[in-house]
Amino acid sequence: MALLSLLDVSHAFGGPPVLDHVNFQVNSGERVCLLGRNGAGKSTLMKLIVGEIASDTGQVFRQPGAHFARLVQEVPADLKGSVHDIVSAGLRSASAHEEDWEREIRLEDLMAHVGVDSHAEFSALSGGLKRRVLLAQALASQPDLLLLDEPTNHLDLASILWLEEFLLQEKIGLFFVTHDRAFLKKLATRIVELDRGIITNWDCDYDTFLLRRQDRLEAEERTQALADKKLAQEEEWIRRGVKAQRSRATARINQLHVLRADRRARREKVGNVNLRVNEAIPSGMKVVDVENMSFSYPDGKVLVRDLTTTIIRGDKIGLIGPNGAGKTTLIKLLLGQLAATSGVIKHGTNLEVVYYDQLRAQIEDDKTVADNIANGNTHITIDGRTRHVISYLQDFLFAPDRARTPARVLSGGERNRLLLARLFTKPANVLVLDEPTNDLDVETLDLLEDLLVEFPGTVLIVSHDREFLDEVVTSSLVFEGDGKIGDYVGGYSDWQNDKAKQAAAAAAKSAARLVDASSAKGKNPAGGQVPPVKGRKLSGKELKELETLPAKIETMEQEQAQLTAKLADPAFYKTEAAKFAAVKQRLDVLEKEHAVALARWEELEAARGTG
Repeated sequence: MALLSLLDVSHAFGGPPVLDHVNFQVNSGERVCLLGRNGAGKSTLMKLIVGEIASDTGQVFRQPGAHFARLVQEVPADLKGSVHDIVSAGLRSASAHEEDWEREIRLEDLMAHVGVDSHAEFSALSGGLKRRVLLAQALASQPDLLLLDEPTNHLDLASILWLEEFLLQEKIGLFFVTHDRAFLKKLATRIVELDRGIITNWDCDYDTFLLRRQDRLEAEERTQALADKKLAQEEEWIRRGVKAQRSRATARINQLHVLRADRRARREKVGNVNLRVNEAIPSGMKVVDVENMSFSYPDGKVLVRDLTTTIIRGDKIGLIGPNGAGKTTLIKLLLGQLAATSGVIKHGTNLEVVYYDQLRAQIEDDKTVADNIANGNTHITIDGRTRHVISYLQDFLFAPDRARTPARVLSGGERNRLLLARLFTKPANVLVLDEPTNDLDVETLDLLEDLLVEFPGTVLIVSHDREFLDEVVTSSLVFEGDGKIGDYVGGYSDWQNDKAKQAAAAAAKSAARLVDASSAKGKNPAGGQVPPVKGRKLSGKELKELETLPAKIETMEQEQAQLTAKLADPAFYKTEAAKFAAVKQRLDVLEKEHAVALARWEELEAARGTG
């Protein structure tokens, strides 16, 4: 049953319509992902769906009694109060079927479910926890359809994995926009694309969507090329003068008018960003050499503990860790912008560093887009060549009129493109990118991946985008807690595979210890026995416990083996990646319980043998 239907809806802001006679519906229980270029009108469509704005023409039908909630892209800066206050603000008017105490219990359960303290002050929370609170606020209204605009922005990996699993368990209808391809693949049951005002339905997975869309675009280009050729022939004919019979000539002239009108009405496909790094002379072979480096704050909190690593020219290194772990601090340490508490950091020669900051603080909002690039000049010099700043900005999809507007009016995706345009004017052999994927559309993201892979210099990337890390980085520095930083070859998936192998090895080592202990004590927990050594008489309770422990230990080991095998299987990360945290947590609990049970069994055996 359709929760939502758009019938012949059009909407414009003075230029070409962002929605052009759109017909579209979302059914109950669907999880629909909306794709489209930056500025295509995705946020506008969401506002129309929830009724924040009205369409110019057409009708929006919502199922009677259905409730829609929207999680906006940016966290409101002026939102204050306790977590409980923020979440309860999402409640709808009192229901006759729900008492006040029932609503309060539901709110507390919801806040516990999303993992936030109801008494905490909202303004003091991290960006990731704030988005969890806003998600709880949206869910408090018990929506039939939840609209999410870039829900993974500013979330760390653990939060993204949690959000995936949470939304799957809730079985709630979703309509969402995301640049995170792994998130898209995990959640979407259907993909729709907004392109030049038209919505196209793609009832397939993401990889198939890419292939089918490319085929459609190529067919469109062929059709347009034939139409342009026909128009050129007819224009040539009419310039030579009309010599055919009047009725025949009139029909041909009318057809020419139609061809001209079609050509004027055609909306060209949005081009791709022309990304190119202004390469500096190569750096030395060793970029950074780190030996036993540590860093801690005056209060004693350790962010980095005894890190030893060498960064070589051409390395593409991903920094992975939860928000607040110290990834930006590590970058400053590696670049020499911050002094280490202990250890040695040596820098190579000829380093030309360009830094793409997470907060986009390098953009001056009161300046125009062009002045952010050229600082009031009309021309800039790149690779020894002079270019007009407006022409350069067109490479980054800024039309001339957009290039002359203040930067404060730009969307998130446009701000990212502007920062890329600004940074790539500077010569560099070391690129430092802090969350570069936020708000970028998929097409620009693909181009950025290609650019970084082909860049001959060194790249340091802070990112929570799993697919981006897998495509670009050659090694990863992972924050593993208590200041420890693991050094792994490859990207996110390689790190997960390594962790699975380590877990398997630990389980095997634990099993080997159990076998050795069993042989030494004269009894196999799996059931084999040798005559016991005479000892003290155990109590009935202790004897019963001793009898049950071998089977209990064996059951634990079987479950450990199953979980370890799952973590070691690459297919697990493709089909059930969201369950990694839960599986790993269960394995950690099992290892502790196994150790306790084994110690107790050894204690009872020793007591019986020496009494």
